[in-house]
Amino acid sequence: MEVEVKLRLKDATAHHQLTTTLLLPFHVKTLHQHNLFFDTPTSSLSSQRAVLRLRFFDKDARCIVSLKSKPTLVDGVSRVEEDEEELDPAVAKDCVENPSKLYDIESRVVRRVREEFGLENGSALVCLGGFENVREVYDWRGLKLEVDETKYVFGTSYEVECETEDPEGAKRVLEEFFNENGIAYTYSEMTKFAVFRAGKLPQ
Repeated sequence: MEVEVKLRLKDATAHHQLTTTLLLPFHVKTLHQHNLFFDTPTSSLSSQRAVLRLRFFDKDARCIVSLKSKPTLVDGVSRVEEDEEELDPAVAKDCVENPSKLYDIESRVVRRVREEFGLENGSALVCLGGFENVREVYDWRGLKLEVDETKYVFGTSYEVECETEDPEGAKRVLEEFFNENGIAYTYSEMTKFAVFRAGKLPQ
């Protein structure tokens, strides 16, 4: 179970203030991510609240295949069952071009998708598309903060994520910090995948 605090930043100004000023001394690394999603033409996975994703890092230098299921997002706290593993980037790129090849790879995650979500009969898979994400990672006050700039074809959104075993405590610390520094934010109400599928940014 992955538990995260998710706070949506109001605009590019709030993102810029965080990344270039307030959190800059605590910067650890920058990740360039390309996220692509897969499902059957009849949305077999989405209808069961499951998501199959290939995430490429830094111009396809690395790839992770993941299965997320049973997500909840309440008052800025996200909980989701997650399973993931490394995948050869070249093999993953072949799967993007021909999604049916996902069934042919040796993958615990894909095997789970087939067995647990009724795709054993060889249901066709299609690539739904996806989005780009630039993730700035910070080690701040004992918390690992991930500040995202997510670029969809229909717009750009900004979000701060913090995986933690104490979400209410982490959220309280973050809210105090944002309020003290005039960072405009709201609780995230949709996952990035849900925003992508909706085809428009949250209001």
